[in-house]
Amino acid sequence: MTPTAPARLGLACVAALMLAAVPAMAQTAAQAAKPAAQPQATAPTPGSDEWLRQRGETYHSAPESAQDPAEVSATAKLNESIAARNAAAEQAEAADQARFDSETQRWQADSARSSTARVQWESDVAAANAAQAQWERDRAAWEAEMAACRASRRQCIAPAAPVAPRY
Repeated sequence: MTPTAPARLGLACVAALMLAAVPAMAQTAAQAAKPAAQPQATAPTPGSDEWLRQRGETYHSAPESAQDPAEVSATAKLNESIAARNAAAEQAEAADQARFDSETQRWQADSARSSTARVQWESDVAAANAAQAQWERDRAAWEAEMAACRASRRQCIAPAAPVAPRY
């Protein structure tokens, strides 16, 4: 009895999967068979002498007797000019920060005033709308009272009409 086409296809797929899985299984087995790795030594702290030595960056100053006085003087002048520029930059940065803080406070005060004015305006609009609505109700009630009085065919003493609100 020979297998049918779908059965042959299934067997071929299983065989292909087995062939693909064998290398992965072999790697897993090899890793499991390895002994535990020894703990690694801790790396030196960046900037330490050992860290610099590993990178070939060691510094040894020359003895005083071996230094050129002109070079030492030029280096000192250069260091002074660098320090002066750094101090000027610090002062400029402090002035800029103070100006920024001042402008931030001014902006916050302006924002607070604007918010207060907006809230007051919204309150005024709400009050005006309420007064307008009350006037309209009073006027409608007055007109209804006047119409009822006229419809009764009797003499009516007409109260004054409600006065429109002023804004």
